[in-house]
Amino acid sequence: MGGLMEGRAGLVTGAASGIGRACALRFAREGAAVIVADLPSAGRGAEETVAQITADGGRSAYVPCDVSSAADNEALVAHVVQRFGKLDFAHNNAGIGVHRRLHETSDEDFDRVIAVNLRGTFLGPKHQIRQMLGNDPPFRGAIVSTSSNAGLRAVTMLSAYAASKHGILGLTKNAAVEYAEEGIRVNAVCPGAIMTPLMSDQPPERQREILAPQAMTRFGDPAEVAAAVVWLCSAEASFVTGVALPVDAGSVAWVSAHRS
Repeated sequence: MGGLMEGRAGLVTGAASGIGRACALRFAREGAAVIVADLPSAGRGAEETVAQITADGGRSAYVPCDVSSAADNEALVAHVVQRFGKLDFAHNNAGIGVHRRLHETSDEDFDRVIAVNLRGTFLGPKHQIRQMLGNDPPFRGAIVSTSSNAGLRAVTMLSAYAASKHGILGLTKNAAVEYAEEGIRVNAVCPGAIMTPLMSDQPPERQREILAPQAMTRFGDPAEVAAAVVWLCSAEASFVTGVALPVDAGSVAWVSAHRS
C-alpha cells in the first residue's frame, strides 16, 4: 500500500463499477479506509469492490445508497463515522446518462438524470460538509465530485446529462468558496471518454462519436481518473479548491482549437 491517504477515512458513491470502483481501490491502496456506496441493485458489484480492497489488506464495507435520497446520504455519512470514527474525504461519483437529443428526451428521463447527478451532488456534499465542519482544523476535509467534459462543453445527444454536469460545477465552485476558510476543499473532475459500463453499453458507432473530439484517440481507463481524484483529496493538493479538472485526453482543448 502507498501512503498518500494513510489514516484517512471516507466514501465513494457509485463504486460498484467503473470510475467509482477504480477510485475506491486507489484510495485503499493509498492507505484510506473506504465505504463503498451504490444502489441495492448494484450490491453484487459493490461487494466485489469491497472484496478486492480487503484482499489487499485494506479496510472497506458496502453501504446501499440512493444518492437522490436525502435520508440515504445522511445515513451514509453516519455509517462512515460509526465504522471508522471520522469522515476525511468524499467522492461523489454516482451518475446516469440518457443518450437522446433534447426534443426526444422524456420529462421522466430528464428528471431522473437531474435527481441522480445534480440533486445527488447537492445532497452528498451537504451532509458531508456538516460532518467535516466538526473535524479539527486547519484541514477539515476534501470533497471531489464527478462532473464530465460534458460539464465544460456540448456533447451531442446528452442534453440532460450535460445540464446536470454543468450544474455540478456550479455547486462545486460555490461550495469551494463558501468553505475555503473553514478548511474544506471542494473540487470536481471532468472525465472524457472513459471505458466504463455506461460507455461499453453504447453501440460502436456511438462510442466512435463520443471519442472523436479528443486529442488522444483512445478511451481512458477508470484508473486514470482515480489518480486525479485521490490526488485532489490528498494533502498534496492542499492549495487546490474550486477547480474543474479535465481528465479528458485533451477533448476540451481540441474542441476549443477547432472553434477558433
